[in-house]
Amino acid sequence: MATGFFKNIVARFTGSPVDWDDLEETLIRSDMGVPMSMHIIETLRKRGGAITGETVAQVAREEILKILPPSQADLFATPAKPFTILVAGVNGTGKTTSCAKLAHWIKSQGHSCLLAAADTFRAAAIEQLSAWGDRLGIEVVRGQYQGDSAALCHDAWNSANRRNMEFLICDTAGRLHTKSNLMQELSKVVRILSRQDPAAPHEKWIVLDASTGSNALVQAREFHKAIGLTGAVLTKLDGSGKGGIAIALQHELGIPVRFVGTGEKETDFAPFDREAFVNSLL
Repeated sequence: MATGFFKNIVARFTGSPVDWDDLEETLIRSDMGVPMSMHIIETLRKRGGAITGETVAQVAREEILKILPPSQADLFATPAKPFTILVAGVNGTGKTTSCAKLAHWIKSQGHSCLLAAADTFRAAAIEQLSAWGDRLGIEVVRGQYQGDSAALCHDAWNSANRRNMEFLICDTAGRLHTKSNLMQELSKVVRILSRQDPAAPHEKWIVLDASTGSNALVQAREFHKAIGLTGAVLTKLDGSGKGGIAIALQHELGIPVRFVGTGEKETDFAPFDREAFVNSLL
């Protein structure tokens, strides 16, 4: 969903009656998903009367705001220590970088944080997260390549708990959602962490590349089946100009976008703000 999406709709459907087929195609191509697109179409049809580009934009905006949950400023307001966040996703989405940026954001809020380099399969993944940790002044628990990622998360949790750290972020290996054995391995990490604390991991997030559109929804659906996702991080919003997937995730799977990445620097990362998101479409 490109910046100024509503403005484009107004321009496209001004001066003549709305072509419903054309409008349906335009909405679907925004990556907000077929169900949401059809919901907006139905809402417009029920209004009756002349449907202008302005009407389409207004209704779309209203319905999107109804779907997206309010920003959760108290997301991390919990007495649990360490508050454990498991981060998963396919290769190439910016998962490891997002873990580092999230740790930096948490630290900037005045909290202590520990990173677990549980991606023991991708070449240089441990070094990548370690380099981020050195740069940001955040400690990284690391193991050996080809090691047991569940065991490493177990050790990291013990370390965080022993030292009274407030947050633990576990960066897991990128895996194809179509590989059942790899998805089962991710489920094992969840089970191991829950033995340490029945509520852990407190958050289970998937990192998604916004530029992949509907494919990101397919990935999220399969990871959700495997571990029960509680949120998502959208990356590469700076280059793709997309973001409609945020609507589809919430509407179809009930998965809220927690954070967005818009650049390479650690500061190019922020909590998802639905008002700012919708305003960017104007």
